[in-house]
Amino acid sequence: MTMTEATGSGTGRTEGTTRSSANTAGAVTSAVTGTVPYTVPQAPVTIDPAIWPSIATVPTSLKARVAGRAADAIFKAAVRSLPLAVRYPDGTVLGKASLGQAPGGTAYPVMTINRPEAFAARLGDGGLIGLGESYMAGDWDADDLTAVMEVFAARVGTLVPEPLQKLRGLYLPRQPRKERNTEKNTRSNISRHYDLSNELFASFLDRTMTYSSALFPESGDALRTVAWDGLAAAQQAKIDRLLDKAGVKEGTRVLEIGTGWGELALRAAARGATVYSVTLSSEQQELARQRVADSGYADAVTIELKDYRAVEGEYDAVVSVEMIEAVGFEYWATYFQTIERVLAPGGKVAIQAITIAHDRLMATRTSYTWVHKYIFPGGVIPSVRAIEDITEKQTGLRVRERLAMGEHYAQTLRLWEERFMGRAEEVGAMGFDAIFQRMWLFYLCYSRAGFETGYLDVQQIVLDHASSKGAAA
Repeated sequence: MTMTEATGSGTGRTEGTTRSSANTAGAVTSAVTGTVPYTVPQAPVTIDPAIWPSIATVPTSLKARVAGRAADAIFKAAVRSLPLAVRYPDGTVLGKASLGQAPGGTAYPVMTINRPEAFAARLGDGGLIGLGESYMAGDWDADDLTAVMEVFAARVGTLVPEPLQKLRGLYLPRQPRKERNTEKNTRSNISRHYDLSNELFASFLDRTMTYSSALFPESGDALRTVAWDGLAAAQQAKIDRLLDKAGVKEGTRVLEIGTGWGELALRAAARGATVYSVTLSSEQQELARQRVADSGYADAVTIELKDYRAVEGEYDAVVSVEMIEAVGFEYWATYFQTIERVLAPGGKVAIQAITIAHDRLMATRTSYTWVHKYIFPGGVIPSVRAIEDITEKQTGLRVRERLAMGEHYAQTLRLWEERFMGRAEEVGAMGFDAIFQRMWLFYLCYSRAGFETGYLDVQQIVLDHASSKGAAA
């Protein structure tokens, strides 16, 4: 599928091999974590405006110029107290690094501003959208992008002075109406991410083709060094725990909302369950059906291209992995009401959901961000409180159990990041250019920083009917 930024996807897919994606800045070295084991593609000098209109041209409107000067002042004031080294072409260094080494004799992560004027203009014009776009354009680089983003993620609520935060709703864009997750729009929102290319996702996912947090057996310091060869088993462990909590066994009628590439359906079928799985991604449906057929479970698993709201029937178990984030906060009640409607008496629900603190949800739920523009249009991450409030007040479902596992997502993302960047030439040969690769790296590191700092979490949540006796086992 070929798309451009103008559609809101910003895929950077070009015909044939894109050799510019193989141009790199060399191995990126981090004084904090050692050498990052990949090279980062440089943004080309000339960027195709037909594919990347917001990246090819620096904003020059009066708004951008005025706001750029203000954003530059706010940014410099903010980073002066941060554990960073922000380096400018004239030799200026801002951040705590200007005062010496970090505690313990280590060095601070380095953010290098290559084009200060362009960086300020994009930041002023688009706020955090501009921060991501300026990285995509090569206006700034980092020795360890995740480490730099962690510094910002840990202080996201205080970087901008409070009086200016109150004005954000007047200045920053809101999500376009065409990206609200109505039944008419949702298919388009989903396809813009998941229909990019099965080959693209296969370039960084493990053999299970599972695109959600794994659950590793390791914990503590050992978790931070888990290796690629343990990822597939950790993904299956995550799935198995959800199936266990939903009570999936031989004869269980399972509804899966959000098929992915079929691994959960396969593991449920292997237990003797019958699975009805719905997705809005034609690419995922095609590959998932093929995997099901190849595994010999075609009689036990049905995968349809259907909105969750259109599901009929009755099911003993409902499972859904990191799909609620794509529902949109206006439709969370509908999502849970649908689950309640199809859940058989005595049935159980097990979902996996990325979560955010409730105060951050309330502050940002209508914001239009870089992630919306380039990665997940229409998405909103829920809070645990929002899930509990909606299910208690608007459904007959009740949350019975939760497992928080955000530190596992951080390491899942690290492994994806290393795998993706280690295959830059292969991804380029698929037609995904250097700007796309910088975009995808920013997305992976931005997300990982959220989990590393606790700004984001991921939960396995078990629910059942309020009338059910006792909590989930």
